[in-house]
Amino acid sequence: MRRLIACLFTLCLTVAATAAEPQVSVVHAGKLVDVVNGKVLKDQMIVITGDRITEVKPWGKVPEGAEVTDWSDMTVLPGLMDMHTHLADAGQSASVLAPLELTAAESVLQGVEHARVTLMAGFTTVRDVGVWRAFNDVALRDAINKGIIIGPRMAVVGAYVTVPGGAGDITGQAFDVEIPRDLRFGVVRSPEEVRERVRTLIQHGATFIKTLATGAVLTSGTHVGAQELSEDELRAAVEEAANYNVYVTSHAHGAAGIKAAVRAGVRSIEHGSLIDDEAIEMMAKHGTWLVADIYNGDYIDEVGRADGWGDEILAKNEATTERQREGFRKAHAAGVNIAYGTDSGVYPHGDNGKQFVYMVRYGMSEMEAIRSATLSGAELLGWEADVGSIDSGKFADMVAVKGDPLKDISVLEHVDAVMKGGRIVKPAVK
Repeated sequence: MRRLIACLFTLCLTVAATAAEPQVSVVHAGKLVDVVNGKVLKDQMIVITGDRITEVKPWGKVPEGAEVTDWSDMTVLPGLMDMHTHLADAGQSASVLAPLELTAAESVLQGVEHARVTLMAGFTTVRDVGVWRAFNDVALRDAINKGIIIGPRMAVVGAYVTVPGGAGDITGQAFDVEIPRDLRFGVVRSPEEVRERVRTLIQHGATFIKTLATGAVLTSGTHVGAQELSEDELRAAVEEAANYNVYVTSHAHGAAGIKAAVRAGVRSIEHGSLIDDEAIEMMAKHGTWLVADIYNGDYIDEVGRADGWGDEILAKNEATTERQREGFRKAHAAGVNIAYGTDSGVYPHGDNGKQFVYMVRYGMSEMEAIRSATLSGAELLGWEADVGSIDSGKFADMVAVKGDPLKDISVLEHVDAVMKGGRIVKPAVK
């Protein structure tokens, strides 16, 4: 009897251990874009154990019992990455007070759908660079990480750090209208308040900090070229965040604000519409990243005019669109670090891939544009050990397209299949 019990106990342990072993699967890639070495590999086997890649090699004998995903007639790339999104908010509209038209619950529920369509578009990792309702982005990220909903991996800021009446504040209301606290959570008036707000944001789940150094195209009453947060305030944000090993990015259109942010030590500049040669030289020297939404201007001009977004917004957009694109071209030529970022939420979520064509049009090669939305995004985030390329040890995040994006980059506007963490979330249609 004792021997029988011992055998049963051993059998149970064996079954439990077997059940706990991660599932092994294989992707058969007809072409694989190697963004690290800048080349395309043919007929490759990507071996996945659980949610991570364990081996990449020429196609051959499939591991026993492994499930095979046949993408042998497609081009396979790392999961795409958008470094400037707004998932947890309502989209842009003609109403400057649109953030007041939804409750916090309604806006985060809209974020659920935004996260889903972004993932289906092939963007498996994003930076969410700001929400009107404080910490909606944190809640959305946490729900994705817990498996409650589907969406991309998210880096989040919690709220905008901005001056009163600035680019990240609610503007356009009557002077005696009180705005709810969660819509103005990041409004600051001094370096001391900046430090306190940065600490609070990080303590409540922010993984990086978003400051607004200048006015904005889409914020009523602000001037895109005007500096808003002072250099001392920007430096206070950088120094306080560094205490927690967190970095700071800065929305900055005007050249003075860009240069103040670079001197203060921010990791990336968002938009950079009115960048000048001196600012480009400074960014190249300091290794500061540029995340420029060079597709957006055309969308705002076309849809904004049709939907009546307001003369002020349309005029600011017209004044910055081509200057931003020329600045992008010059920054790329000067060797500035550039990561892919689109400002999704201004245009419909899920259309993130439409910017690839613009990046090629304004100076990048197709491979450079793909790298900007894969390996470069991972480097900006500091997540290159986990995402950004199809390599052993990284999450099995990848997309497949039936065309060749190195010949026609526009095929990335509509990816055919998506895998996140070894799980197919959008199967290819044969």
